[in-house]
Amino acid sequence: MSKFIVAGITQLETIVKVKEIPIKYEPYTGERDTIYIAAGGDAFNESLALKWLGDEVEFMTVVGKNEDLNILNPSTRAVTLSTEYVLPIIKETPMEVLLYDSRRKAQRFEDLKDIRNAMYDMMLVDPLVPSCDMMVLSNVNFCRPFISRAVDFNKKLAVKIHSFKREKEIYNEDFLKNANILYFNDNSIDEEPYEFVKEMSDKYDPEIIVLGQGEQGVLIYDKYKDFTAHYNAVNSKQIVSTAGAGNALFACFLHYFLKTSDSKIAIHKALLFASNYIGYMGTSNGFMTEDELEHWDNLIWNPRNAM
Repeated sequence: MSKFIVAGITQLETIVKVKEIPIKYEPYTGERDTIYIAAGGDAFNESLALKWLGDEVEFMTVVGKNEDLNILNPSTRAVTLSTEYVLPIIKETPMEVLLYDSRRKAQRFEDLKDIRNAMYDMMLVDPLVPSCDMMVLSNVNFCRPFISRAVDFNKKLAVKIHSFKREKEIYNEDFLKNANILYFNDNSIDEEPYEFVKEMSDKYDPEIIVLGQGEQGVLIYDKYKDFTAHYNAVNSKQIVSTAGAGNALFACFLHYFLKTSDSKIAIHKALLFASNYIGYMGTSNGFMTEDELEHWDNLIWNPRNAM
């Protein structure tokens, strides 16, 4: 079991399954079991995934002043996240509407409200940093002070870059320069994947880069093992919802990377973890325990089971 500090965005999500992206205009569409509303966001989903895998997680985020924190822990879910460090300090909780289709294509409408003005109370963070194994951040303003804490205490720092855009790269440089592990999603990246990863590795010198590529899988760079490789997505279930799949994959990768120090093992496990996750509706469902993941890993890929 590893100890994580996870800080970043939590939002209320409305997830809608559509026939295809881009959507064709129709004045009315009525389909059962295609709309789902719940809590989500980078930090929330990553924290849940890590808890399911057996890790100790300090979940740090901000929500609206009048938000009912019970929405973060529905009674039907087996795993509970502590809300001790969920600070209701902004006007409203960020929101997102996500449309997705069966090909893993998605279209997002995001309203981050006034989260850019939020300031997290770092006095809550400082006592927890020495004992953590890794800090996992979103590239949101209130997470910037966390960077210096990770650096000062020589802690591994993993950053999920939310909607990377070249014109805003300069605003993310403190995250990019200090991260040991970087995660990008290719939804907002038009460049050739290998060239993009090479440029990021040359420019910022992280240990690991993971580029999520949706239905195509992932591209991973490992500085110390000296390789860049593409891994195909794993298709173990019928796709129900792809919302939050990148968060699930990233969290599982971090869990196994800390456990094994082997990026190839970690990405292998993470792809299987994500494939199970997308077989469920909602960004907080579909996670596996480590025992369940190891069982499926052995069942699917152990050659003796194919005899």
